[in-house]
Amino acid sequence: MSAPSVYAAINAITAELSKAGIAKTHTNAVDGYKYRSIDDVLDRLAPLLAAYRLCVLPRALERTVIERSDEQDRLLLHVALRVSFALTSVEDGTSHIVEAYGEALDGGDKATSKAMSAAYKAAMVQTFCIPVCGAEDPDRTTHRLSSRTHSPEPLQGWRQWCLDIEDIVSLCESEQAISTVQERNRDRLKALGREQPELYAQLGHVFVSRREALTAKRTATSARPGEARAASKKTRAKTSAARAPEVEHA
Repeated sequence: MSAPSVYAAINAITAELSKAGIAKTHTNAVDGYKYRSIDDVLDRLAPLLAAYRLCVLPRALERTVIERSDEQDRLLLHVALRVSFALTSVEDGTSHIVEAYGEALDGGDKATSKAMSAAYKAAMVQTFCIPVCGAEDPDRTTHRLSSRTHSPEPLQGWRQWCLDIEDIVSLCESEQAISTVQERNRDRLKALGREQPELYAQLGHVFVSRREALTAKRTATSARPGEARAASKKTRAKTSAARAPEVEHA
């Protein structure tokens, strides 16, 4: 007896993805590590789902919302979702349900959609056993954990904390000052990368932009002495030209 078409499709897609996986093509600007986004998963998976005639139909089963406030009493919403994904074959209508959880924190109206994206990414990566191109086998190394294993979310929430860090970085007048900000907040930056990768990437661009601005400022400052000498030569030339007729007349 042949297997239901839904499992044949899942197996075929898993086989396709096992050849190259979904590589971590994005580089984090703060810590320098690579990652893959929800868009990477969607772009790679969508044509395979179509080719093997498999539908992924999401359904939110549970939704929990917790209201939080930052130091300025601005509202933050923490959303946790339990989502089921019905993987259904177009060939014979057979289906298999996969469940996953997703969480997100947002100061606007995007917390639920972010949580849905997180749940989808987790479900698809685990269902199709999607590897990472060139990933190291986790059993090759062993890490010893310190007593401090978790950096809690800031009291004001991740979004406001990122805004505060942006303000600090904008006032830095040297690359050493920027490195000091990174070092003092390294544990929390790592926690941000795990829990809010989009905010983490945005904050990374802030660090990069400020370094580039300082480099441009330093380059402009070093060029000024040469410009001053050139201007001085032009002034002396004009003065000499103005005096020459007086000498000839005398």
